[in-house]
Amino acid sequence: MERVARSFTAAELVQRGIDNLPDELVSGRHLIYSSPATLAFNSPGAEGFGVKRAGLAIPGSVMLVVAPGCCGRNTSLISTIPGYEGRFFYLTMDETDIVTGRHLSRIPQAVEECVACLPVRPSVFMICITCVDALLGTDIERVCRRAEERVGLPVRPCYMYALTREGRRPPMVHVRQSLYSLLEPLPKRPTSVNVLGFFAPLEDECELYRYLRVIGVRAVREVSRCADFDEFLRMAEANFNLVLHPEARFAAADLEERLQIPSIELTRLYQLDRIRRQYQAFGQVLGVTFDDEADYAAAAAAVQAFAAAHEHASFAIGECLNGDPFELALALTRYGFAVREVFGTLTGENFVFLRRLAELAPDVRVYSNMEPTMIHYDASACPVDFALGKDARWYHPEAAGLDWNADVQPFGYAGVKHLFEALSEVGA
Repeated sequence: MERVARSFTAAELVQRGIDNLPDELVSGRHLIYSSPATLAFNSPGAEGFGVKRAGLAIPGSVMLVVAPGCCGRNTSLISTIPGYEGRFFYLTMDETDIVTGRHLSRIPQAVEECVACLPVRPSVFMICITCVDALLGTDIERVCRRAEERVGLPVRPCYMYALTREGRRPPMVHVRQSLYSLLEPLPKRPTSVNVLGFFAPLEDECELYRYLRVIGVRAVREVSRCADFDEFLRMAEANFNLVLHPEARFAAADLEERLQIPSIELTRLYQLDRIRRQYQAFGQVLGVTFDDEADYAAAAAAVQAFAAAHEHASFAIGECLNGDPFELALALTRYGFAVREVFGTLTGENFVFLRRLAELAPDVRVYSNMEPTMIHYDASACPVDFALGKDARWYHPEAAGLDWNADVQPFGYAGVKHLFEALSEVGA
C-alpha cells in the first residue's frame, strides 16, 4: 500500500459534487486520525472555543463536567486560562456509572454542593456531558430541571458529543441555543442590536460597529462583552440580531420564535468585492447606504502592500483559523497568489467557494485533517511560502506561518486589512 496522504484536486471534487464526495473527505466514513488540528484543542470539548469554554460565556456562570476521567482531563488546561479559574467542577464516572447510569441521580446533589461552596452565587450552572451519556440516551434536560429545583438558579445542559458533530445540531450549535434560552421577553428598543455567532468579540476596529451607529444603534451587545448577567439578559430587548456564524442560526431562529427578535445574517469574507456587496445588501434591508470607501481603500492597500513584497507567494490554508479555508483560498487566488493546498471540511455552504476556486485554480489539492492517511503527509512534495492556520503550520514548519486563530474575531474590511498586515510581518 502506498504511504501517501490522500487528497483530491478542486476540479475533481467539483466534478463529483457535494453529494458524492470521496469517503476520505467525510469523517463519518472512516477512522478518525488525531491530526495536527488537535494542536489547537479544537475538539467539541477542549480549548479554543469548544463546548466547555463556550458554555461559560455568560458572566458569572460555572460548569459541572460529568465524564469519565479521560474525557474531563483536558479541562485542566482550560482552567489555567485567565477568567476560568475556579469555574469548573467535576463528577467523575466510573465503570458502574457507565453501565448503569447511576451517576444521574448524583448530579443534582453535586450541583447543590458546588453552589454551596462558592463564595459568590453563580448566575447560571452549566452541566456538560459527553458521548458516554449520548450512548446511554440520557435525558439531561430532565436532570437539569431537577437540579434547578434544588438550587433555585438556571441550570442548562451542554453536550460534548463528538458523535453528533456531523448531525443537524452539533455540539457548538446546541451550546448556543442553551445559552440564549436564558433570555426572557423584554420591551424592544429600536436602538439595540445583538451580534450572535462568536464567543469572543469582534475586533474593536471592525467597521461594522461604526456602520451600526450610522443607523442609530446605541447598544451593540455581544455575549463576550456583557459585563454581568443583567447585561446579558438585556440582549432580549434587541430590535434585531446580526448572525455572523452559521452555527448561531438555530439560536437566532429560537429567539425569533420565542422573543420575536428577527435576524439578519452576514458572512465573514476575505474577498473585498464580496464584502462590499454584502454591506450594500445589508444597507438595502435597512434602507441606508454605508460609506465604505475609506475602509475598502485601507484593506485594499494592505493587500497591495503585501503583494508588492511577495508577488508570487504560495500558500497552504488550514481550517484551524478564523475564517472558512475555502473562501480564504478563493480570496487569495483572486488576489493573484498561488494556493497549493487546503486542509478543510467541505460542506454544502462552502462548496460554492470550491466551485469558483476550481475555475481559477483547478489543481489546488484538498485534504481532510481527520483522514488516517494524513499520518503520511509529506510537506516536501508541495513546498509553500506561507502556511495559514495552526494545522497548516504543523504540516509546513519550513514556511512563514501565521496561526490567525486568536479569540478576538476579525470581520469585514478590518479583518482583511489585519490579515495582510500580519502576513507582511511574518513574511518580512
